[in-house]
Amino acid sequence: MCTGVMESDCRIPMSCLRPRILALHALFWGLVSLRVFGAALLSDEKTAVAVTKAMTAPCWQLEEFVVAKECSVCEGLQLKTIQACSQTGFIEKINCTKSNRDEYKSCRSTKMEEHLFWKFEGTMLALTVVFAIMVVIRQRSLDRQASDKVRRQIESI
Repeated sequence: MCTGVMESDCRIPMSCLRPRILALHALFWGLVSLRVFGAALLSDEKTAVAVTKAMTAPCWQLEEFVVAKECSVCEGLQLKTIQACSQTGFIEKINCTKSNRDEYKSCRSTKMEEHLFWKFEGTMLALTVVFAIMVVIRQRSLDRQASDKVRRQIESI
């Protein structure tokens, strides 16, 4: 307790005992405790998910691998049979070193990256031209409005 100070200094101020303040304190501490207990529950779920993921994950995510066939376009039958083809449309064949398994991994080809780059550059160039034209049109409009205003002021004299 309080020693050596006045009794009134040890009491909780009456303003802190108002229902609204008490409700806010209860809400705050409720959220804090929910956050703490929620984090503990989530960490248990994450470890369980990590264990099941390790069992079903492809070997190239868990161990070292060597690329057996470079990144290439998926053919018609490969698009339907190999799941990795559906992500980017390109796959590479890899060989995992520990398990010695051959698997397919989705990849991004340099041709596709170059195509996407030039597509982006073209889009940016087109947007630059459009916005430059819009700026010129807006500037002309503002110049016209300013000259009309000056003309009206001169006429009113």
